[in-house]
Amino acid sequence: MKVLVTGGGGFLGQALCRNLVERGFDVVSFNRGLYPALDALGVHQVQGDLADRDAMVNAAQGVGAIFHNAAKAGAWGPYDDYFRANVLGTRNVLDACRTHGIARLVYTSTPSVTHRATHPVEGGTADTVPYGSGFKAAYATTKTIAEQEVLAANDANLATVALRPRLIWGPGDNQLVPRLADRARAGRLRIVGSGENLIDTTYIDNAAQAHIDAFHHLVPGAACAGRAYFISNGEPMEAAKLVNALLRAVGAPTVDKHLSFRTAYAIGAVCETAWSMLPLRGEPPLTRFLAEQLATAHWYDMGPATRDFGYVPKVTILDGLRHLAEAHARLR
Repeated sequence: MKVLVTGGGGFLGQALCRNLVERGFDVVSFNRGLYPALDALGVHQVQGDLADRDAMVNAAQGVGAIFHNAAKAGAWGPYDDYFRANVLGTRNVLDACRTHGIARLVYTSTPSVTHRATHPVEGGTADTVPYGSGFKAAYATTKTIAEQEVLAANDANLATVALRPRLIWGPGDNQLVPRLADRARAGRLRIVGSGENLIDTTYIDNAAQAHIDAFHHLVPGAACAGRAYFISNGEPMEAAKLVNALLRAVGAPTVDKHLSFRTAYAIGAVCETAWSMLPLRGEPPLTRFLAEQLATAHWYDMGPATRDFGYVPKVTILDGLRHLAEAHARLR
């Protein structure tokens, strides 16, 4: 079968493309750029912008399913930029499905759609944890809109499912672990709060596996059709212990200094004001949204994903840390 992956050049996108190719799929990737790694896999790349409806619809011609993984992520930036990529882009993917009669859409969402300040999520499912409100980040707001529209589009002709992987990491990560390591090496990394809050994460291969598991079970009327699922390793760890385990895996200094949540939240507010008023580049080092995320427990029940499409993580955190350390050693 020929399938389309949006954002195939990203961290999860490349892992998804690789896993699909290994399983014999003919893979097309719709990206903003072109990636040698995808060429090496034999993936056909189509360059374009998700917000360009015609480009998206044309790229989807002849495919039997879409994995919509592309998104604008981050904790800072103009709302319109996030809306254009995450909402308009998703609407164009849905239009492509309807135009070509594509029957399956696997959408990559985020647990951030349920973020509610410092309200903890401990063992929750998509059925028991409501959508958040009053988000302090455009990413969470626009991903919520997009997820709701994807699930509402589920019908007898198009089966849709939304997966919410939590903090994806592993070899090839160019966001989470590199940022932690850079700040640790610069002496600027702090644990927000006590660091004892339990958090879930997802090893990269498990995240890709979950998408493929869902795809194989996704048909109109299936148990997973029209539903959302949290995805993780199912091994919640204390935040401080997890951060230091990741740092050790890449040879970075561990961190033992803490910042109270109240102080972190205040710093985040000051940073947001400064970045709003001054011509400062990049993202603020801390925002109120990030402070809330870092200090709060977030772990989930994998039972629904196991029940409805057979998701069982294959790579443990311990094995994943070993793979990460080995990959880092090869780069040195």
